[in-house]
Amino acid sequence: MQSNFHIPTSNPSIKWQTHHKFQPFTPIKQNPCSKTILKPPNSLQTPLQFEFQLEPTSPKMLPVVIKRSDGVSRYIWDGKDLNLVSIDRKRGSVSTFGGLGDGVWRLLRNLLVPREVNESYLEYVKWKCLHRVFSSALQVLATQAMFRAIGIGYARSLPSAAALNWVLKDGLGRLSRCIYTASLASAFDTNLKRVRFSTSVVFSLSIGVELMTPAFPQYFLLLASIANIAKQISLACYLATGTAVHRSFAVADNLGEVSAKAQIQTVCFDNLGLMLAAALNIILKNNQRLQASLPFVVCPIFTAVDLYGIYQSLKHVHLQTLTKDRLEMIIDTWIQYQYVPSPAEISKREGINFIPKGRIKWPIRIGGLNPRSQMPKVSMMAMQSLCKDDFYFVCTEVCFHGFQRTESQGILVCLREGASTTYIIMGLLQACYIRERLQQKTKFLEDCDVSNQDWLKLAKDCKQSAREDMELLHEKMIGLGWTCKNILLSTDEQTRFSFIDD
Repeated sequence: MQSNFHIPTSNPSIKWQTHHKFQPFTPIKQNPCSKTILKPPNSLQTPLQFEFQLEPTSPKMLPVVIKRSDGVSRYIWDGKDLNLVSIDRKRGSVSTFGGLGDGVWRLLRNLLVPREVNESYLEYVKWKCLHRVFSSALQVLATQAMFRAIGIGYARSLPSAAALNWVLKDGLGRLSRCIYTASLASAFDTNLKRVRFSTSVVFSLSIGVELMTPAFPQYFLLLASIANIAKQISLACYLATGTAVHRSFAVADNLGEVSAKAQIQTVCFDNLGLMLAAALNIILKNNQRLQASLPFVVCPIFTAVDLYGIYQSLKHVHLQTLTKDRLEMIIDTWIQYQYVPSPAEISKREGINFIPKGRIKWPIRIGGLNPRSQMPKVSMMAMQSLCKDDFYFVCTEVCFHGFQRTESQGILVCLREGASTTYIIMGLLQACYIRERLQQKTKFLEDCDVSNQDWLKLAKDCKQSAREDMELLHEKMIGLGWTCKNILLSTDEQTRFSFIDD
């Protein structure tokens, strides 16, 4: 018995077509609220008023995109199989997985790059690779020079004396590391980039000192101890700041994964540096004179490339934590343009802070009162106006700049014990409003003396403006990814006062 549902293959109305372009898959839109029921046909025979394709050869791009650490891919149906293709979003090209190049690239991405990081991470890794390769090569050459200085490889080598000297210089280095870490504990948070880059410069100088040991073998212990002290200080800074750097890239709270990938990157890049140093020694193995002078020739070049790589990598570290300086830049931008800059914008403006900025009018400081540099009447009036609900007060102070101790007026924000992040932001916001209005008032004047009554009125008006802007400013900062839970302050900025209600 022949079924009524039959498609004759010889029917000339069926057209087989071959398409050479990708056609986007367009899903059929149906109204889920529609209750219309289509009436079934009277006959089971399929009408052939449409163009029917049993095995279409034109691929259909399905609306499903997969994001992984090795890139972005999309599903495509070719009529027989479901394929996953890689999509280059920047160029809009599509390439199928397969081939040695894609496989190697996927392997490297899976090995070195975390699954979810921000967009600046790859640039950071690129410059980190440059820094680690040349730094590792320098360390290999420096160690080789130190071995030559203590006689290893020559007939006059004394293993016991070498071991003793090595233990002594390592012990001094570790002791110095402890002292340095204890003295700069808060600076690792408030001045992370500056401390990290400055200690990298110290590390590069230590490599140069180690390279000098063959020229002065009688001072080996002194030179090696100085170099190791510098190395230990740099290592302490690297370990202390590493977590904050990794957290800035962990957009999905995958700090453990980012830290693990960083260790893998360090091992791989250091091995490349070891290979570079070994290759240079192999090339010059037949010329001992050139091999001995090799460290002095390559040291300036490798050091310059190393420091440049560190500087560029730190530029791609966008810290979301708030310090006094970052918060001040955010508030100044908000007052002028009613706009909150992102962490990337602040990072670009902040830079490394390796060179101190020039003198600015009405600088703002957070900390405690200094009776020897304050304006007594203004400070007294600010303290007398306090009540039990106030968690900060703002007054003026006399600042000193440079070696000549040049005097200038500044603004001081004093915080009370128990002041939350909200009060710190509001206090700094009020101080920035005061500075902005004082700068407008004294735009064409060199100096300006603010009377007591004028100061009280100005402080009151600016406090009201800060209260009005606080909620919206805080909301926009959180929306842009700023960590508003805590404000990182230095040791001097953490000074608090207590309120006594007599």
